[in-house]
Amino acid sequence: MPDLTTTYLGLTLKNPLVVSASPLSKKRAMAQFLEECGASALVVYSLFEEQISHESQELDHYLERGTNSYAEALSYFPDLENYNQGPEPYLEHLHQLKQAVHIPVIGSLNGVSTGGWIDYARKIEQAGADALELNIYYLPTDPNLGSAELEEDYVNLVADVRDTVHIPLALKLSPFFTCLPNMALRLAEAGADSLVLFNRFYQPDLDLEKLEVVPNLDLSTSYDLRLPLRWIALLYGHVPTDFALTGGVHTALDVLKAMMAGANVAMMASELLAHGARRLTAILSDMEQWMVEHEYESITQMRGSMSQKSVADPAAFERANYMKALSTFNRYLR
Repeated sequence: MPDLTTTYLGLTLKNPLVVSASPLSKKRAMAQFLEECGASALVVYSLFEEQISHESQELDHYLERGTNSYAEALSYFPDLENYNQGPEPYLEHLHQLKQAVHIPVIGSLNGVSTGGWIDYARKIEQAGADALELNIYYLPTDPNLGSAELEEDYVNLVADVRDTVHIPLALKLSPFFTCLPNMALRLAEAGADSLVLFNRFYQPDLDLEKLEVVPNLDLSTSYDLRLPLRWIALLYGHVPTDFALTGGVHTALDVLKAMMAGANVAMMASELLAHGARRLTAILSDMEQWMVEHEYESITQMRGSMSQKSVADPAAFERANYMKALSTFNRYLR
């Protein structure tokens, strides 16, 4: 049988299927079932910066730079004393998960500033996490805030956390940077051992009857795979870091595409939330079957084989692809 082993954040994983941060990790029994079904690692649901400190001066500074600048406006925040059970219960839950499963457990911090992250990054490490994922979920809305300043904040945050913990550090990014390759390189140099591409910014809807802005959440589809797939294929071999593809992983072919683009792991949640943990077993079986049929011996063999630096036509990932794609509309004009 093909060897599905991969490496991520310095960890050896039995396969590339990692459960991303989601409610799936809130119950120990579910975590154990995910492992039983084939998950190779588990990212715990996020501890939010707002839970760590309500009165942090640095957090206030960020909020004042653009009131309601988060993807979910401040007025939509839940009761932070109870949301996700708060910081200390989060650490205890993470510790219990680590005792309950044999696969790596990755902690997750979600926020925008150094603030309380430093202390809790250390506490997450002490709770037994095998690695830490930083999820920087910031939507700038202040026209006086320049991109250079914001990017510098990102780099400094990564460097500050890197100086605090010894466990591997992953950074979950959005795609909204003027020059993503340069930003990716700077973050890797600041200490990110992996880049997780991409964070999904949940878009609000408008209720025209009530004249209200309505928080909205849609699960991903395989179509969402294309954006992170393209960027991992472009960055692979040029930025010295691991890559995790998240968003749009639903089938064995999605996972295989991620590996060939250059990802170390494929993270999934929507497919498991919609169809259950047993989908992991089915996807792994389908992967093995495809690899046998196409004579691949291992995941390592295929990684990066369809990245920009490896394909026969590197321009397919760039502007030439845009022009070629537009020409396909001609068939609708006949």
